Amino acid sequence: MAGVTALFLGFSGAYIYSRVQNNLPAINLPPLFYLNTIVLALSSITLIHVKQCYLKDNTQRYQIMLALTLGLTLIFLCLQLIAWKSLIDQNILINSSTTTSYLYVISFVHFAHVIGGLPFLVLFTISAYKKMKEPVSVLIYFSDPAKKRKLNLLTTYWHYLDALWIYLVLFFLINSWI
Repeated sequence: MAGVTALFLGFSGAYIYSRVQNNLPAINLPPLFYLNTIVLALSSITLIHVKQCYLKDNTQRYQIMLALTLGLTLIFLCLQLIAWKSLIDQNILINSSTTTSYLYVISFVHFAHVIGGLPFLVLFTISAYKKMKEPVSVLIYFSDPAKKRKLNLLTTYWHYLDALWIYLVLFFLINSWI
């Protein structure tokens, strides 16, 4: 996560430098970027509930919250594709200007990191539904320290991606005011 943080801070600094050096206008984010922020924040909230349900051995709610988190993630990905399409429809292309190039690259790299975490979320969700059908398997599932460690890693990564997206949206928003 330190490397990803450095990458995005580097992108942010390069964006500001390019914008100031070339006297370029700021980018105004499409409204879907703000909606995506809400969707990702909701996915963080559902993952908090996933972890709470895991600790309380609440099988049904655990499964539902995992599925909801997966659904919100897929909604985010779809909305992001639609947001890029809306930019293209407005003739704001990746090669339109340096600032738009940064917007596309930064949002695409974040998108790629969400895609990178998606298989782990899918595996958790499938595992929760497959392995939690009878009381003994539920007991084994919830008492597995490796499963708890993996859940902690997944939630940390997901919250990190959500916080990173919020930072990026705020970064572009503040830059549009300057």
